[in-house]
Amino acid sequence: MKNRRRIYEGKAKILYEGPEPGTLIQFFKDDATAFNKKKHEVVDGKGVLNNRISEHIFNHLNRMGIPTHFIRRLNMREQLIKEVEIIPLEVVVRNVAAGSLSKRLGIEEGTVLPRSIIEFYYKADALDDPMVSEEHITAFGWASPQEIDDIMALAIRVNDFLSGLFLGVGIQLVDFKIECGRLFEGDMMRIVVADEISPDSCRLWDVAT
Repeated sequence: MKNRRRIYEGKAKILYEGPEPGTLIQFFKDDATAFNKKKHEVVDGKGVLNNRISEHIFNHLNRMGIPTHFIRRLNMREQLIKEVEIIPLEVVVRNVAAGSLSKRLGIEEGTVLPRSIIEFYYKADALDDPMVSEEHITAFGWASPQEIDDIMALAIRVNDFLSGLFLGVGIQLVDFKIECGRLFEGDMMRIVVADEISPDSCRLWDVAT
């Protein structure tokens, strides 16, 4: 890894230059953070598990025709991905009231929502990732109205798949986060699911408890 050019390092992953143009290598760290790095510890093996789980989920999404940046897993901690232009938004899909939603709206935690709710948060650690509206997103040029529609459509499809996947093993998908990016292929551009989908980005409850 010392001879590879580091492109970016985040809280849980490192991106390195890939072997071919338009590719990157995504390395999963063992760091566990919360509240935008206000809480931090290292959990041995966490990166290995997240890499394998994310690989499993992204492989399913690709086979279902849901576009992602994932190409293949390289080893226990790394995967080969397509280089995308990340849209600076965290896309949160909520199925059950919990966490900040319960606090903001006074809804009892555990209440099943009448329908899945999509929320957007601007990716800015210094601002604690504030919640933003579609008006904010288009006004500040983070994404176009069409891109927002594409992101929401992807989020709903991912939610449908993940809900069924986890329910099959007795787990309720309370909420989860995805990130999306612009994948440029020649003269064409499309929105794809990027980053990772793992226990780090999902709130999961045991159905039996």
